[in-house]
Amino acid sequence: MLIVMKFGGTSVGSVQALEKVIEIIQRARQQGHQVIVVVSAMNGVTNLLLDSAQRAELGDEQAAHQARQQIAAKHLAATTHFLGQTPNRDAVMAEINSLLNEFESLCHGIRVLGELTPRALDVIGGLGERISVPQVTAILNQANIPAQAVSATELIITDRRFGAAVPIIEATAQKTETKLRPILSAGEVPVITGFIGATEDGIPTTLGRGGSDYSATIIGRAIEAHEVWIWTDVNGVMTADPRVVPEAHPIAHLSYAEISELSYFGAKVLHSQAIRPSRRVGMSVRILNTFEPDHPGTLITADSVESGRTVKAITAIKAMSLINIQGPGMVGLPGIAGRVFTAVGRTQSNVLMISQASSEQSICFVVPMTDAAKVVAALERELVLEIERRDLERIKAEDNVVVLAIVGAGMKGTPGVSARLFGALGREKINIIAIAQGSSEFNISLVVAQDESDCAVRAIHQEFELDKPIE
Repeated sequence: MLIVMKFGGTSVGSVQALEKVIEIIQRARQQGHQVIVVVSAMNGVTNLLLDSAQRAELGDEQAAHQARQQIAAKHLAATTHFLGQTPNRDAVMAEINSLLNEFESLCHGIRVLGELTPRALDVIGGLGERISVPQVTAILNQANIPAQAVSATELIITDRRFGAAVPIIEATAQKTETKLRPILSAGEVPVITGFIGATEDGIPTTLGRGGSDYSATIIGRAIEAHEVWIWTDVNGVMTADPRVVPEAHPIAHLSYAEISELSYFGAKVLHSQAIRPSRRVGMSVRILNTFEPDHPGTLITADSVESGRTVKAITAIKAMSLINIQGPGMVGLPGIAGRVFTAVGRTQSNVLMISQASSEQSICFVVPMTDAAKVVAALERELVLEIERRDLERIKAEDNVVVLAIVGAGMKGTPGVSARLFGALGREKINIIAIAQGSSEFNISLVVAQDESDCAVRAIHQEFELDKPIE
């Protein structure tokens, strides 16, 4: 079986974690599997890189030098543990230091120009993965696992949307097959940079934060892998955030539709776009724990498995703002919704949820709180005449709200789910600010105040008996 294994930042972030990575890959190869490895940056490295770039734009170049020292020290400690004070270690550190030189040079240029462009941000944001790959490759070779480093810029061809690039499937498939198949045929393990790609003319791009998951499924689809295994630091997708609900537990099986809803609504265990390549070709994905590799984790496939549960999981996105547009002049006014969301689209803000009253007197939607001010300003410019005529009231943003998403394929066609949901919240005296349900019936979304969200999640989790693992 051909398996693409993606190891996240915590999975390559320490000596203990890297030892587990070696064991996992060795065991898979001993079982007769071919393995492709995709790695993230060591945990914390990408944040250091991006923070330094942003500080350089403000004139602080010292932050880049300090970040460079921290990153070099972190990699030197891990590399020395596995390779000792040998020429192999020195070669790895020379490659890492060359990349860190590039990082400092980029930050110097940003400080001089006083501008951090999206293109420069993508180059800097992807350096952590470029640093991680030679280290992991050398460690695997030292453990007698023949491995070869591969840059995803040679494989994943994307458009020019810096910061959230979209892969060009046909070109990616051709390059991936040409580059990786000979390595696999030679019995070696390709070790590939996650998170990054390149345009057709070779300009580096990134796939969005957390994009190493996406890299793995893109490569899996391109090489026609049997499965993609996402190795992280939890035992799969949980019924709720265990920091909020101590009784939360892993879900054994989810469908593509269910995981898409959960990842979109804040379940950080999987990148929101990662399931798309798998879904197109019916490729299974597993979410597994590097530190408990024998745990079965969560299996994600095309179809939902009947579990007797209507609701499978609850997730919450905090630090949101509810934008409310209302007024008597909206009734029967053609094109108002189109104008609203065209204006919001120009701000490049992500709209997470939309609700409209049947009276047509109000539309509300949710955006990240960091985007609220620019969204309101854009709407006021677009609807200035309607506001002046008092057809519309002043556009308001209600900050510090939370979107709760209740997800499960068993909700489809099942009467009484909403009644139980609202009953549970009513017993806790939690006010529901807005509600939306998609026609798929896989998701009910609602907005509550941030200070009531944890209580709401616990109440829903208990109401649908998600604390009881499926037998």
